[in-house]
Amino acid sequence: MSEVVHTDHHDDHDHGPEKGLLRWLYTTNHKDIGTLYLWFSFLMLLIGGALALVIRTELFQPGLQFIEPAFFNQMTTNHGLIMVFGAIMPAFVGLANWLIPMQVGAPDMALPRMNNLSFWILPFAFGMMISTFFMDGGGPNFGWTFYAPLSTTYGPPSTTYFIFAVHLMGASSIMGSINIIATILNMRAPGMTLMKMPLFVWTWLITAFLLIAVMPVLAGAVTMMLFDIHFGTSFFNAAGGGDPVMFQHIFWFFGHPEVYIMILPAFGIVSHILPAFARKPLFGYTSMVWAVASIAVLSFVVWAHHMFTVGMPLFGQAFFMGATMVIAIPTGVKVFNWIATMWRGSMTFETPMLFAVAFVILFTMGGFSGLMLAIVPADYQYHDTYFVVAHFHYVLVPGALFSIIAAVYFWFPKWTGKMYDESLGKLHFWLSFIGVNITFFPQHFSGLAGMPRRIPDYALQFADFNMISSVGAFIFGFSQLFFMYVLIKGIRSGKAADGLSWEGAKGLEWTLPSPAPYHSFTQPPKVS
Repeated sequence: MSEVVHTDHHDDHDHGPEKGLLRWLYTTNHKDIGTLYLWFSFLMLLIGGALALVIRTELFQPGLQFIEPAFFNQMTTNHGLIMVFGAIMPAFVGLANWLIPMQVGAPDMALPRMNNLSFWILPFAFGMMISTFFMDGGGPNFGWTFYAPLSTTYGPPSTTYFIFAVHLMGASSIMGSINIIATILNMRAPGMTLMKMPLFVWTWLITAFLLIAVMPVLAGAVTMMLFDIHFGTSFFNAAGGGDPVMFQHIFWFFGHPEVYIMILPAFGIVSHILPAFARKPLFGYTSMVWAVASIAVLSFVVWAHHMFTVGMPLFGQAFFMGATMVIAIPTGVKVFNWIATMWRGSMTFETPMLFAVAFVILFTMGGFSGLMLAIVPADYQYHDTYFVVAHFHYVLVPGALFSIIAAVYFWFPKWTGKMYDESLGKLHFWLSFIGVNITFFPQHFSGLAGMPRRIPDYALQFADFNMISSVGAFIFGFSQLFFMYVLIKGIRSGKAADGLSWEGAKGLEWTLPSPAPYHSFTQPPKVS
C-alpha cells in the first residue's frame, strides 16, 4: 500500500500544468478554470462598466448630448445583460471552481472536462452578443428584461443572435451547477458532514439547485420569442391570441430566483471573511444554513412583485406583497448573525474586511428599499423610476460585486502565493465605497421625485442629482482599473505569503501551502 501512495506522490511532481496557451485551452484543472472564469468576468466588468459610463455621460446634463436615443437603449440593455450574465455570475463560478474543491478536501471538481466546456462556451456567447452592436439595426435595445412585444415584434434583426447567446449562457450555467452539486455531494473529505461544510460551499450548493431549476425557464421564454419572431406563433402577441403579460410571468419566474443566485454566494463569502477578521467563530452557523435554504425556497413565490402595475387581481397583489416581505426574515437573520459575529470580536480592518463590512451595511440598505418596493400602493409610485434602479444597484454593486472583490483580496495570497499591497487595497476600497454611494444614493431621490428609468433625457428638476450620480460613476468605474493595477502589482512583485495568510482564517484551504499546489489534496484530509 505504501508503495502505491509513494508513486502517487512522485507523479504529483511531474504533473504540473502544460506550458503555453494550450494549457489554458485544454485544462481540466479546477484552479486553472477558476482563474479563467475570474479574468473573463473582470474583462466583462470593464466592458459592462464602459457601457454604464456612456449612459452616465449622456445623463450628466438634461437634453440629448452625445448619443442617439436608440443607441442609449442598446447601452442600457447590454450593460444589464453583460453585468448580470458576464460579470457577476461567472465571477462566482470562478470562485466556486477555485475554492470548493479546496474547502471540501477534494482533489478536483467531479466533472473536469465538462468544467472546461462550461467555461469555453462563454467567450463565444458574449462575443456573439457584443457583435450585435455592429449589425444592421444595432444590438438588443429592449432592456435587460427583454419584454415582449418590444423584443419580438419591434426588436432589431440581431435579436436572434441575442437569443442564441442567452441559450449558450444558460447551458454554461447548468453545466457549472451540475458539476458543483456533484463535487459537493460526492467528494467531501471523510468526516465532513453536510453541517460541517464551510458556508461558501453551502451557499453554492443551494445556488446550483436554483440555477438548474430556473435556467430552463429562461430557455423556454427565449425559445418562445424565437418562434414568435421567425415561425409565425403568437405566444406573446395579443393580436394572435397570445399574452404579453405571460412573458413577464415566465421571465420573472426565472428572474427573481436569478437575483438570489447573484447574492447567495456573496452571503457565503462574507460568512468566511467576517469570522476571520473578528477572530471568532461565525455566530449561528445552523441558522445561517437554514436561512439560505429558506431564501432559496421563497425566491420562487415572489416573482410577480415586479409586476404590481400590470393589472393583477387584488389577491395576487396581496399574496406577492406578503411573500416578498417574508423573505426579509431569513435575510434579517443573516444580517443579525453577521453583526453578532463581529460583536466584541478582536477586529482588524484589512481590505477584505473593509469590503465585507461595507457589504453588510449597504446590502442591508438595499434590502430596506426592496421592502419599500414590496408595498403595492407604494410600488405604484416607485415602479419604473430611478428608485428601483437605486434599489437593485445597492444590492448588486455593494452586495454581489463588493463580496467578489472581498473574496479576491481574501484568497489572493492562497491563489498566487503573494500578498497584495495593503495600503493600495485600502485606497481601492475607499475610492469604490465613496464612488458607489455618490453614484447610487442620489438615484433614490430622483426616483422618488418621479424620474423614469431607461430614458436618455429628463426634466430639468432632476439635473443636480444626475450630475452627482455621473461624477460618482466615473470615480467608481476608474477605481476598478486601479483594482487591476493592485492585483497585477501583487502578482508580479508582492511579498511571499504564508500558508495561513490571515491570522483568524479557518478552513481546509488554509492548511495548504501558498500558492496552493496544482493538485491539492491527493490524499483526502481527515475532518474531525
